[in-house]
Amino acid sequence: MFTTPVRRAASLIRTQYGPHINGKFVEGSGSSIPVLNPSTNQPITSVTSASASDVASAITSAQEAFNAGTWSRAPALERSKALTRLARLLEARVGELAEVESLQTGRTIREMKVQLGRLPEWIDYFAALVRTQQGFVAPTQGPLLNYVTRVPLGVVAQITPFNHPLLIAVKKIAPALAAGNSVIVKPSELAPITVLEFAELAVEAGIPPSILQILPGGPETGQAIVSDSRLRKVDVTAGTAAGRAIGSTVGRNLASYTAELGGKAPIVIFGDADLESAVNGAAFACFVASGQTCVSGTRLIVEENIYDEFVAMFVEKMKSIERRIGDPMNPKSTMGPLISSSALARAESAIANLPTHAQILHGGKRLVSPSPLDAFPLASGNFFPPTLVGNVQPTDTLWTEEVFGPVVALARFNGEQHGIQLANACKYGLGAGVWTRDVGRAVRVSREIEAGLVWVNAHHRNDPSSPWGGMKESGIGRENGVEAFESYSQSKSTIVCTSTVEEMRAKDDWFAEGDGERRYG
Repeated sequence: MFTTPVRRAASLIRTQYGPHINGKFVEGSGSSIPVLNPSTNQPITSVTSASASDVASAITSAQEAFNAGTWSRAPALERSKALTRLARLLEARVGELAEVESLQTGRTIREMKVQLGRLPEWIDYFAALVRTQQGFVAPTQGPLLNYVTRVPLGVVAQITPFNHPLLIAVKKIAPALAAGNSVIVKPSELAPITVLEFAELAVEAGIPPSILQILPGGPETGQAIVSDSRLRKVDVTAGTAAGRAIGSTVGRNLASYTAELGGKAPIVIFGDADLESAVNGAAFACFVASGQTCVSGTRLIVEENIYDEFVAMFVEKMKSIERRIGDPMNPKSTMGPLISSSALARAESAIANLPTHAQILHGGKRLVSPSPLDAFPLASGNFFPPTLVGNVQPTDTLWTEEVFGPVVALARFNGEQHGIQLANACKYGLGAGVWTRDVGRAVRVSREIEAGLVWVNAHHRNDPSSPWGGMKESGIGRENGVEAFESYSQSKSTIVCTSTVEEMRAKDDWFAEGDGERRYG
């Protein structure tokens, strides 16, 4: 049996958390929410929610800090240096934060160490971007100097999910801070610890109090935040239903909105693909994070001439993954549990409600026996195996709706256009994958697939410079890159008349008596 080593995380996790407001933890006046370890369903800690009054107080202090200009009007170089310090502090804490992330999400320590190890790149990227931001002079007619700069929005709010707690928070926080905003973050109540601890690192890095505040809680806290009319932007990662509801509220307040929502990513595998690479890549697409990502490969679309061979190889790959599911803190463990008992029930329901024509090719039942890898008691957690369902039709619920777990629909296709048609037969359009060795086909198919992200012979690849967001019902706006940075600011034109006094008197007095040429507009 694998013996979990003494965890550095134990010395980091506090017995009780509250909101992080004005640069420090406060008790909070909302309800207490237990944070459970999904691999055991035992509590790790508890978090006091931010009440409506806590939210109002935090937004007030955020607005006051913005108006004071200590961050919003700080020189770009100063903001950049503070963010660089934050990146280095985060870098030094990756090991222990990865353990905390694994404990609160159930994701394997192997995944978390690699994922969190890259997070400083996002902060460094936006720290560099703010240094190189440039305004421009618009070619305005007449004796006018029209220079255009970008200014921060004000107080912005971010709602982040449980599946990548710190990754998605950092992806949103970094451009917002770089642009000079005051930032309010509500992490998922299921996995808030690392985001709360990140606020402490921001204070240590020299980010002024009230510029970054973390308000934990459930839907009530989130509603109190997004409905505040003082917010100038809301940025959310959530399911599509929640995204619609939040967007409606934000729209009434005429604030900006970015939303990364649901997904049902197709993986289109052509007959000329390298089969072994395609099997390995599809397994990564489908089962990393236990299928709990918005870009998880949930629809495998395989060309007829390789269908049988691919499926046989893919099922063997799934069996290999399942044999090595164990304690998420075991570096050899391949896949963790689902985040909660309700998530497990959703996966079980998806299988229980399959139409009669669908065929379960592997998996489909909760894991309850001790782990073959390390004897970990899988029955104590929310473990569900890699699951493949064949003969799924585009009208079936499993094809059209998110499960948010390791449950994959399988279909076959004949010809390029048929593959594209199946890939697009879905209301979502976040991520997609194409596997082929034909470069021309890769370009054609990628162009036709309705998704904001298309990977060719790869999946889940992410970089701070690469825009990330969806089409159709998968959201609006983009994370990452210059586009994300600029979404946290707005352009401002300053138009200076360069005429002499005599010229202004002669040509700019619109209501002057007598005739004469006057400038209008």
